[in-house]
Amino acid sequence: MLPLSSRPGLFIGRLDEKRHIDELTGRAVSGRGGALALRGEAGIGKSALLTYAAHATPAFRTIRATGSEFERHLPYSGLHQLCVPLLRHLADLPRRHHDALRVAFGLAEGTPDSFQIGLAALGLLTAAAQDRPLLCLIDDAQWLDSASLQVMLFLVRRVTTDPIAMLFAARSGHGANEFDELPGLVIRGLNDEDAKILLTTRSPLPLDDQVRDRLIAEAQGSPLALLELPRAGGFVPPDVSSVPTRIEHGFHTRLTGLTAEARLLLTVAAADPTGDPGLLWTAAHHLGLDLTPTCAEAAATGLAEFGLRIRFCHPLARSAVYRAASGDERRTAHGALAEATDPTVAPDRRAWHRAQAGAGPDEDIAAELERCASRARARGGVAAEAAFLERSVALSLDPERRIERTLAAAEAHFDAGTTDVVEELLATLETATLDDYRRARVDLLRGRTAFTRQRDDIGPTLMTRAAQRLSALRPEQARDSFLDAVEMSLVVGRGSGVIHKAVAAAQSAAPASHSPDLLDALIELVTNGYPTAAPLLHRTLHGENKPLWVRRPALASMIAIELWDPETHTTIADWLVKDGRESGSPLLLRLGLAQTAIGAVMIGDIGQAIAATAEEAAIADAAGVPPLAHHRLHLAAQRGRREEFREVAQQAENAPRSAGQVTNLHATAATLNNGLADYPAALAAARRATEHDDIFLTGSVLPELIEAAVACDDHAAATEALTSLTERTQAGGTTVGRGIAAYSRGLVTGVEHHFLEAIELLAEGRLVPYLGRAHLLYGQWLRRERRRRDCRQHLHTAHELLSKAGSEGFAQRAAIELRATGEKVRPRSSRPYEKLTMQEVAVARLVASGATSNEVANQLFISKRTVDAHLRNIFRKLGLTSRRQLKDHPDLPVHDRSE
Repeated sequence: MLPLSSRPGLFIGRLDEKRHIDELTGRAVSGRGGALALRGEAGIGKSALLTYAAHATPAFRTIRATGSEFERHLPYSGLHQLCVPLLRHLADLPRRHHDALRVAFGLAEGTPDSFQIGLAALGLLTAAAQDRPLLCLIDDAQWLDSASLQVMLFLVRRVTTDPIAMLFAARSGHGANEFDELPGLVIRGLNDEDAKILLTTRSPLPLDDQVRDRLIAEAQGSPLALLELPRAGGFVPPDVSSVPTRIEHGFHTRLTGLTAEARLLLTVAAADPTGDPGLLWTAAHHLGLDLTPTCAEAAATGLAEFGLRIRFCHPLARSAVYRAASGDERRTAHGALAEATDPTVAPDRRAWHRAQAGAGPDEDIAAELERCASRARARGGVAAEAAFLERSVALSLDPERRIERTLAAAEAHFDAGTTDVVEELLATLETATLDDYRRARVDLLRGRTAFTRQRDDIGPTLMTRAAQRLSALRPEQARDSFLDAVEMSLVVGRGSGVIHKAVAAAQSAAPASHSPDLLDALIELVTNGYPTAAPLLHRTLHGENKPLWVRRPALASMIAIELWDPETHTTIADWLVKDGRESGSPLLLRLGLAQTAIGAVMIGDIGQAIAATAEEAAIADAAGVPPLAHHRLHLAAQRGRREEFREVAQQAENAPRSAGQVTNLHATAATLNNGLADYPAALAAARRATEHDDIFLTGSVLPELIEAAVACDDHAAATEALTSLTERTQAGGTTVGRGIAAYSRGLVTGVEHHFLEAIELLAEGRLVPYLGRAHLLYGQWLRRERRRRDCRQHLHTAHELLSKAGSEGFAQRAAIELRATGEKVRPRSSRPYEKLTMQEVAVARLVASGATSNEVANQLFISKRTVDAHLRNIFRKLGLTSRRQLKDHPDLPVHDRSE
């Protein structure tokens, strides 16, 4: 899509495309920001539509960035382009955001924090949009470096209440998956009528009707092809090549007849993605080119413009020039650029050009690339580190260094998420002579790669084999690798027996430890059961020198729940959140928030559970990954929300590495269905959750199985489950565990004092839903014993406790029992969290705790404007007018802001 004349904004056709762009910018003007991704083949008119958007919005401030195939491994290069015009607002940002951007752009030393960088970029954009709407145009987005792309997608999800429009143009078939989450528009070719108008008004050559019609047929609606093919001799003969290939052929024809000097100057310009004329002229000087006539000859082709910036007329033109050059010409161009690049200011670009200039292996360049990789990792550029190391491998002469660099490159590619390349690199080592330690490293990498892709036991099996190789070489690493295998098995291997295989291998091959540790406890648990393992688990959990959760937070959380130890579980969740915030680790923080939500569900603070869930979802959204499912399943199950549960369950089942999630799904489904009095469904789910006697899962499901089995008159199943539950809770020794076992025993035996014992024990703790269920079950038993007066007291208590705890299904069961006794049950008044969205609950609780809008924005990864919009909705829904009223609201208890 190109302009008809010099008048900006006059374009041929494209009415639907222009309408979509106008709607996007129109919403932004009214403070409803958003994004649109234009997808299509090269030359189809995407860049011209970006130009249309800029011309059609004179009231907007426009900023631009363009992805570069040659810079896609340099972290934050695309974001730097976008933000440079806004850096005058840098001083207005909070210090941590200011510093994060400086580190990302190479202006300061440090390790980039992608989340702080995202918030900093959001701060720059929203600051720039205060005076006038902002239009962000990102061309060739398929070539954006991964770090910039992550931040830009984060921005897209965070500008919905700001006057900001983001318009991306990306080639079809290149990085399409990254843009699937954006509203998209496929750009197709011009229709024949519009194509005729374009050729008639813009063709550089006079055309008769027959030639014009043939050109239209050959161009297939591509505006760029329509304008380039006449330059290639009227039209390109029919062949099987794509339209972009034929357009490149058209650009190639412009090189015909050029002097060698002009071709070389264009090749150097094509090899440098920065467009810096100073760099180009310096490189040309190194080559001995006479700039004045050579530059004039190159510019006359129309392929490139030599001004304040070096710009090619189209990305395909740059590609065509580079591809048309011979191997010697490309190496010469890169060699000159390496000589012209300041090794102090841009050491990585210099090294990359040196690598491209080499005709074969070069150990010096390989070592320099290795140093570049170290710098890239320090700047958070894992993809750049992987690219530098991979190129370093190709240039390595020393066989030992080549093997080590291959392993390092594979590890970097794994960290960058490019697991296909990991497998390719490891395949090159199959014929190499590797010692046992390197073989173990290969197994570890293959195991971790398999873990990201498979739902079976390949990953844990490879990890176990690596641990066995390490046993005689590096004992401590071997024990850690066995634990990795077990932890991985808990996610992908439940029900396949792989957990027991990993533990059996550890039992036979793991080197002895100085004192019993977690691996010993797991071996004891699997081989001899809970009575002997529980003391070891307790001791390991708290550790002599360092608690387990500092080293293995996920396993520590599972153990605390398995031991029915809510206090320790709360301690773990608090530590995870605190350390996650301080370290900037999104993984730790998300795990901590998920455990916070589970702990809040257990004590009946549904408001806190919702707030923690909303924050975890915000961080997951910022990272561009799905939110964790386990705590959301717990929350929906406890609230008795069947449809919500099904939605989360479906997402969990479709997620990678979902085997562990599915098993947890059955466990939480048992709770959901018991609350809804659907006992057959609860019993089926509980049986599926416990059928393999999985460690760290079965114990918590046994009370649900017992309750459902008793209701379904399956006395044998209830008795068997009670025996196992009693063994576990006695070995664990916690008051909570013994209390839950007591009401389960009452269900099976029908002996009254077991219910009374349960109420007494559970009243000592904070687990309100379980205390409410003890009263409910005792009340039900009393009613069936025809002790109507006694049962009402316990059923009223149950209804009150369960309603307060948000256990809506169980509370409804209590209400039904009360009505059966002739009692009237007052309708339960709605709670604030039922009127608000999940994110509004999070905002409300943070503001109630005294957080400012900026602090809330920082914690939830949203803009201050979005926080203020949420506050207006909160005030309206709750009938409030001020933050003080929110703070004093009785049903929004303030929690520690340091959590």
